[in-house]
Amino acid sequence: MNLTSHERFEQLRTCVVVPTYNNAQTLEGLLHDLTGFTDQIIVVNDGSTDRTNEILSQLPQLHVVSYEKNIGKGWALRSGFKKALELGFQYVITIDSDGQHFAEDLPLFLDKVEESPGCLIIGRRNMEQAGIPGKSSFGNKFSNFWYWVETGYTMKDTQSGYRLYPIEKLRSMKFFTRKFEFEIEVIVRAAWKGIAITSVPVKIHYAEKENRVSHFRPFQDFSRISVLNAVLITIALVYILPRDFFRRLFKKEKRQALLRQLFHPDDSNSKKAISVGFGIFMGILPIWGFQLITAIALAVLFRLNKALVIVAANISIPPFIPFVLYLSHLTGKTWMGENATEISFSKTISLEGMQNSFMQYVLGAITLAIIGGLTTSVLTFFYLKLFKKSSDRN
Repeated sequence: MNLTSHERFEQLRTCVVVPTYNNAQTLEGLLHDLTGFTDQIIVVNDGSTDRTNEILSQLPQLHVVSYEKNIGKGWALRSGFKKALELGFQYVITIDSDGQHFAEDLPLFLDKVEESPGCLIIGRRNMEQAGIPGKSSFGNKFSNFWYWVETGYTMKDTQSGYRLYPIEKLRSMKFFTRKFEFEIEVIVRAAWKGIAITSVPVKIHYAEKENRVSHFRPFQDFSRISVLNAVLITIALVYILPRDFFRRLFKKEKRQALLRQLFHPDDSNSKKAISVGFGIFMGILPIWGFQLITAIALAVLFRLNKALVIVAANISIPPFIPFVLYLSHLTGKTWMGENATEISFSKTISLEGMQNSFMQYVLGAITLAIIGGLTTSVLTFFYLKLFKKSSDRN
């Protein structure tokens, strides 16, 4: 039996969330179009000062979240998610109130989530069509690039506000951004959480420039987005990439692949030993946030065993960071003489705590990196030699 659109929304426990701020001229028409597909609509009035309240008062069947002060789109979306969870919904489809999107594309999201339950779906716009503002096309390409850097996944439209969110899966996440940059934070962190992210093609309409209402402030909002990307990249390099690597490593097939790399007959014992030692050296070197990516680049340049370099470089993942910092600081005492400072070991040791004795830490870290790299290379070489002799005897 074919279900109606209204029945499908109810069956999938899905609602539509409309964040709005001073878009009265397009909001009324959009809400009329949406009610043709579902009555499960939440409008978040983000401090509008135009006719928005008047329009909403004429539609009592809507769920309305309203507050007087304009905070930002991100906060409006987060408020909509919270309301949707309170009402028992599992999914939320967000749609902008400025007339860009078409309600008739709503079934595409339902089709996709039925095909891939639990995924986050982005409405992929055709950014090459006529009438797309140049700054929007550039901003989208910019955002797509950094999304790839931060997650390793490609996405053709990371700025579209037409999306389906699996809010049950986002319930435990604490978000920090309140304005336009939220739409970047949420998809990056959802990808880190292991939520599948996909897309469906949607139509897009851009009004004539003189009739277009946009609350995006190029300088302020672009600056916020740039700061957010800087933070996300740092987290990705320092924690997410090493975490994902070790998660893959501890899967049986990945462990076997690592062992094949370690005992690969095509690489000499010397090359393997140097690769492990170089990885340890790069993992301790005081270039936090860039250790892994630099190690990979140099491994390619020097034709080392990249898998072994990456494994060894991950000595500086979060559980080991306090040990690396403490030993670096301790080693640096040799260079500082009477100016050396003392610290006690603690799990709370951090880079910030090294600021008062920064030179001691840097000199110690470089020294420790050299000693650790050389020692590990020698030990690995002799281990491989012994392993070969043992294998030959057997």
